[in-house]
Amino acid sequence: MGRKWNNIKEKKAQKDKNTSRIYAKFGKEIYVAAKSGEPDPESNQTLRLTLERAKTYSVPNHIIEKAIEKAKGSGEENYDELRYEGFGPNGSMIIVDALTDNVNRTASNVRAAFGKNGGNMGVSGSVAYMFEHTAVFGIEDKTADDTLEALMEKEIDVRDVFEENGLTLVYAEPDHFAQVQDALRELGVEDFKVAEFEMLPQTDIELSSQDQEVFEHLIEALEDLDDVQNVFHNVDVK
Repeated sequence: MGRKWNNIKEKKAQKDKNTSRIYAKFGKEIYVAAKSGEPDPESNQTLRLTLERAKTYSVPNHIIEKAIEKAKGSGEENYDELRYEGFGPNGSMIIVDALTDNVNRTASNVRAAFGKNGGNMGVSGSVAYMFEHTAVFGIEDKTADDTLEALMEKEIDVRDVFEENGLTLVYAEPDHFAQVQDALRELGVEDFKVAEFEMLPQTDIELSSQDQEVFEHLIEALEDLDDVQNVFHNVDVK
């Protein structure tokens, strides 16, 4: 479990270094969530969950409000949710999730990013079967035992609860995201260091220093694409 958490921590740290990029990505995601139903998080659970995740990245209120107002008003953009799968050096596995208003452009850009940076695209299903869609929470000042006991009292099943790097980590079914978060709030949690949906690899791999360098350039090229929302992989981040 630990190495999977290291991947999440590293990805979040990289996103935090690029605040303008992550704000833009959340702006798009909030707009799409608000357009998918009522533009009110009280009645639109997809929007509520998106806003909860945005809080862990300190997305400013004016970006959130602008995206929701756009969804209420004249916003005519329609976005498709796409998933691409591919391979990096030494058989490393990569999943790329995108939101796009131009499927052909995004497919071309993702394929080019793989091809120019030591990777190659795979067919649908070639990689995703090795990952598990998971709701991940990271909290402070609560032990794993206390957290697990509180969740069990609420009859909420979780995949795992453990402590690492000063945080208590909770892995749960994606459909239980809201229930787990509400239960943790009742436990006294006010600040979530992580509240995210992840694709966690069933097993991690280690790369040589040379392959690691190629891999990092590939991941950076993919994350730099405007249409890409998330990149997941199975490499043990050092």
